[in-house]
Amino acid sequence: MVKTVDQLVNEYSGENILATYKLKFTGVNGYDVYNPTSPFLDNGKKVLAGRVEKRDTEKSKVMFFEQINEDTWKLIDNLPTFELQDPYFTLIGGKLVLGGTQVFDHPDIPDALWWRAEKLVGNDIDGLEHLVYGPNGMKDIRICEVNNKILVLTRPQGEKGGRGRIGYYFADNLADITVEKIEEAPLLDLCISEEWVGSNQAMVLKNGKVGVLGHIAKFDENGGRHYYPTTFCFDPETAEYTDTKIICMREYLDEGESKRPDLYDVMFSGGIVRNEDGTAELYTGVGDCEVHCVKIQDPFLEYEGK
Repeated sequence: MVKTVDQLVNEYSGENILATYKLKFTGVNGYDVYNPTSPFLDNGKKVLAGRVEKRDTEKSKVMFFEQINEDTWKLIDNLPTFELQDPYFTLIGGKLVLGGTQVFDHPDIPDALWWRAEKLVGNDIDGLEHLVYGPNGMKDIRICEVNNKILVLTRPQGEKGGRGRIGYYFADNLADITVEKIEEAPLLDLCISEEWVGSNQAMVLKNGKVGVLGHIAKFDENGGRHYYPTTFCFDPETAEYTDTKIICMREYLDEGESKRPDLYDVMFSGGIVRNEDGTAELYTGVGDCEVHCVKIQDPFLEYEGK
């Protein structure tokens, strides 16, 4: 039986949390930064991509930051910016693939917005070029190189996916990531129909399986949104997968602000960094206006049998 958000919340104790702090960003002139990637190397420099926007709008850009100290990141002025939301990255064949959500005017509904995923590829950030668009109306498409193929994690909504489901298929190469194949991908059963899930980052584990950082979410009776960072494990050989589990909750973080009152309890997983000592750092958007870093016990160790 698929567990509800309330069941997962009741099972979560917070015992895996070791430390937590809020990140500060300089050089953005009062704009909010949230829903980041985890840090990665660009030409040997440790960088982080973040969603940058004003508090009263969703018109955003993806910008890149370098670390000044543990909790402070500075805008890198000489790197390009991209008109996208919710960035993510991976390496495919040694190439950097950066993705995000492109928002645009709906072609058929006046004063409404639509969206689609966009991926860019290059040797580094400065050399990124457009690779592919996903289907209209679909966010949170993630990819991971495994067994000489590319695992594509999809997220349809609507008639096929309800409020949001994770699907999968295996592409032979980057050119094999197409709208048609994304739309045809079978779905995983990870949540009930009234709730929704999405993937945020996928990585190959030491045993060849894929660890997925994601989120599960629901509305409350007053329309408030509640998002929780999660993990699950996917076996690329058999397509079997574990139940999803919550790895952090808003109540364990420092107090902070939110874009709107109904978004205070929103944690949107950005990325995770695994350490050799059995810990990990979770980078997460909070309240649609902040970034927090949470040091936790590595949630993927159990999938590696440790």
